[in-house]
Amino acid sequence: MCQAFSALITKEKKVYWEAGLDSHSDIQSKFVKDDDNLKDDKMPPDNTFARIEITPKNGDHLNPDEWVFKLDENIKPKWWRKACEKPCFNSLEDWKKKVYTFNIEEAKNPINPFKIKAPKITKKHLTIVRKWASVRDSVGDSVGVSVWASVGVSVGDSVWASVGASVGASVRDSVGDSVGVSVGDSVGDSVGVSVGDSVGDSVGAYNGSLFTGIKKWKYCENIKEKGYPFQSCVDLWKKGLIAVKKEDEWILLGSPKGDGKCEILWKGKI
Repeated sequence: MCQAFSALITKEKKVYWEAGLDSHSDIQSKFVKDDDNLKDDKMPPDNTFARIEITPKNGDHLNPDEWVFKLDENIKPKWWRKACEKPCFNSLEDWKKKVYTFNIEEAKNPINPFKIKAPKITKKHLTIVRKWASVRDSVGDSVGVSVWASVGVSVGDSVWASVGASVGASVRDSVGDSVGVSVGDSVGDSVGVSVGDSVGDSVGAYNGSLFTGIKKWKYCENIKEKGYPFQSCVDLWKKGLIAVKKEDEWILLGSPKGDGKCEILWKGKI
């Protein structure tokens, strides 16, 4: 089974790949017209190109421990030398620039809003809450569904397709495991588990903000704001605040000490 990063290298040490194509046969079909060495017309070991893969040893594309090279041929071509690996690794770096179109460093170390000392709530903060409430009501499906559907479509030829959604899943798991769980638990302790959807929407909105370059977000046709449609939620998040809806009231939560434990800082109707 082909995995990202997959490529073909010819006996002339030319490497062919494309983000979104993991299948060696698909890569060959795309580029064979450009290079006669990609014609599969010679039996091994006289074949003029070789199939290769470079993948994380630990299987984690977000936090790879080591990128491992594999010559994906049962019989080594006559021309193959250890030096052929170098242009393949050079192409891997080019592939990363194409594929990792998101804030990888923040994805690895996501912001926990309750580790930020919460500000005193002002009219300015409530204005942002109103904007977030309006955006959330305008989304036809949950914010999390919108975010991941948009990421899947918009970067389908790079992140999503190239790594079989493993990068996207790694981002989601990184934020969910290190921040989402603790935030959800802290909110639950403060206002009850009935606001789970609101917390999930905030986590989803923060997740989406890590992906740059997406121009169109699904289910957001009725949102008039330019740029990232859920930025109001992210603005609150990075100020150390989470806004959740409970019944007909909105609640602003934050950590006065920035110690991970939140308190209700404001509640009322928007």
